[in-house]
Amino acid sequence: MDLGVTVEERKLQIQELEELCLEGYENSCLYKERTKILHDKGILRKVFQEGDKVLLYKARFKQGKLHARWDGPFVVLKAHNFGMIEILDEQTGHVHKVNRHLIKHCHANDKPS
Repeated sequence: MDLGVTVEERKLQIQELEELCLEGYENSCLYKERTKILHDKGILRKVFQEGDKVLLYKARFKQGKLHARWDGPFVVLKAHNFGMIEILDEQTGHVHKVNRHLIKHCHANDKPS
């Protein structure tokens, strides 16, 4: 066997392997982008206006099956652009600052559950 031919064959094999790795990486990136687009389509954007009635999620305590997971209703005082919502507890008069992900709209026939 000629040493020069063997070296050339080995270089070609390494080059093919690198191309396969790059192709796999590109396919992985495309898959992640498509998955992200599909995931983002399913996310509901919550928009809160001043005066809206909302329920607040009880995130601090682990509760059993039959306990209410939502408190409220509260009234939205101010909705900030960066995700913070100021809500007013009408019974006590306290103002709470909460993340928009912890509240949901309260409809007239909804009860905390």
